[in-house]
Amino acid sequence: MTPLMFAQAFRFDPRRLHAALAPRKPRHPLARLAIGLLGLGVLAVLVFFSVFVGIGMLTVGLVYRLLRQRGKPVFARNPRASRGRIVDGEFRVVGKTALPTA
Repeated sequence: MTPLMFAQAFRFDPRRLHAALAPRKPRHPLARLAIGLLGLGVLAVLVFFSVFVGIGMLTVGLVYRLLRQRGKPVFARNPRASRGRIVDGEFRVVGKTALPTA
């Protein structure tokens, strides 16, 4: 066997690999129905578990926040200690603007 013949005989053909790995629908109608129902079942299970994972994450976050704030006073008893959180300013009441009628 010559080197040229060896390279042509064992050359990589991506079309053959694609044909081997491509999913094909079964021809039998009941098999198609069964595979479709199986897919819907898997989808329903994934949605079901994702809802509970989300609820669990929210619960853990809320419990973490409550435990982190435990022992801290809600309001400062010393009014001078809370001065850094107060914003002082002036305001005025603005009247309602008259909209033109079209």
